[in-house]
Formats: sequence, structure tokens, C-alpha cells
Amino acid sequence: MRGKLEKRFFYLYTGEAMAAVIFFIISFIWNKVFAHLHLYSLYSFWISFFLLEFLLFQGSVYWFAKWKRLKKENTAITPVYIVQRLKNIKKWNTLFIIISPFMFFVDLVRWYPSVPATGLYIAGFIYVFAILEYINYFHIQLSYDNFSDMKYLLKSKKLKKSCLRKDFERLG
Repeated sequence: MRGKLEKRFFYLYTGEAMAAVIFFIISFIWNKVFAHLHLYSLYSFWISFFLLEFLLFQGSVYWFAKWKRLKKENTAITPVYIVQRLKNIKKWNTLFIIISPFMFFVDLVRWYPSVPATGLYIAGFIYVFAILEYINYFHIQLSYDNFSDMKYLLKSKKLKKSCLRKDFERLG
């Protein structure tokens, strides 16, 4: 059982880190190939993209801490200092989530009448994806990618609390 959990944590922390790197590379390529979208000129793109990357980094740190602790100390309990830092960072995530729609408005005003709509749609997609990541990490598990998770979902017919939320509740 410990071996499976170790592999799972390793998969999760490396997956989050790789996603952050790959998204960065893709954004760079898209900005070069599709310059007419003006992605790098849109405030809404930058704040949404930063939020997504920031969340992926937090997820990677969280799963790495769990993996490292399980590997070295034979326990999957997240270190208290990691949970406390993520609880503090959660406020920053909320601030970026709140500020982002204002940046879309700023872009609309700034670029009127020739608004780069496709670039705004892409920024909007990134924003929605970031919010889903936020919910998945800090509130309710939205990702069910293994047999155990699927079995739970089918049996209980309800979504699980996220692991990080359980850690927050554990600390009070």
C-alpha cells in the first residue's frame, strides 16, 4: 500500500510541475505563432495565466511534501508548516480570482473597438481552468483519475473533499 501511495504522490507532484512547464512553453509558442491574438498584450491573459501557474506550483509543492514525508518518515500526513503556508497563500489565490474579471474589463476598454476577441476567449478559458484547479486543490476534489477514486464516486455518489481541505480541517 505504501508503495502505491508513494507512486501516486510522485505522479501528482511531477504531473503538476510538468503541466506548469508545458503550459509556459505552449503560451510562448502560441504568442509567437498566433501573434494576432495579442495574448501577451492582454492583462487578462497575464493574470489568468499567472493564477494557473501559481496554483500548479502550489499543487506540486503540496504533493512533493507528502511524497517526501512518506518516503523519509513513513507517514502521509502533510507537514504542518506546508499546510499553514498554503492556508496563507489561499488568500492570495482568492485575491487573484477576484481581480481577474476586472482585468478582462480593462482589456475590453483598452482595446475598444478592435478587441482581440479570440485572445480574450483563450484568457477566459485559462481563467476558468485556474478556478477549477483552485476548487480541486482547496475545496472539492474534481479529478478522479484512478480506480479507488472512481469506486468511491460511484459508491457514494458525491464528490470528495480535497486532500488539502482535509489538512486545513485537521489543523483547525
